[in-house]
Amino acid sequence: MPPRSVLLAEDETDLRLFPPLHAGWAKRGRPAPVTISGGNAKRVLFGSINILTGHRLFLARRQQRGADCEAFLDEVHERYRGWHVALLLDEASSHTAEASRSLADDYEIEMLWLPKRSPHLNPMDHLWRHGKRVMLANHQYDSIDEQVDRFIGYLSGLPAREALRKAGALSEDFWLRL
Repeated sequence: MPPRSVLLAEDETDLRLFPPLHAGWAKRGRPAPVTISGGNAKRVLFGSINILTGHRLFLARRQQRGADCEAFLDEVHERYRGWHVALLLDEASSHTAEASRSLADDYEIEMLWLPKRSPHLNPMDHLWRHGKRVMLANHQYDSIDEQVDRFIGYLSGLPAREALRKAGALSEDFWLRL
C-alpha cells in the first residue's frame, strides 16, 4: 500500500432491544417463561477497526441500506481525509450498491472484498460478538438508544490493543499478514 495508508475492516451488526438470552432458570422438565412486550426495536451499527492501530469508528442507523452505507463512508472519509483508505468488507447489498461504490471511488476508498460467507475473516465480526456477549446478553436496556450508546461506549472504551486482541487481529493465526 502507498505511504499514509490505512487498512480498515468494516462490518455491520443489528442491535435489538430484546436481549439475547444465554442463561436462565426453570424447574426441571418445564420451559422457562420469557415475558416480552411491545415491539423489538432495532438499530444497525456500522463499524470499522484500523487493523494496525485499533482505532474504531461507529455509526448507528435505523437500517442497512445503500444510503446508510454511504453515510458511513462519509464518516470514514472525514476521519481519514488525506489518507489512502483500504476498506475490507463483505458483499452486503448496501456495500455493492452502485451509489456506495461510486461514493467510495469519489473518496478514493479502495474496497477490498472478503469471500462470500466468511464472517470469520472479518475482525469486526469478532469484536461485535465480544461486545454483545459482555454488554447485551441477558440484559434489557430501557430504550434502544440507551443500548446503542452503551454498546458503542463499551467498544470505544476498550484500549486499542485490547480491541485488536478481541477482534482476533493479534492472533498468531490471523489470516492477514501486514
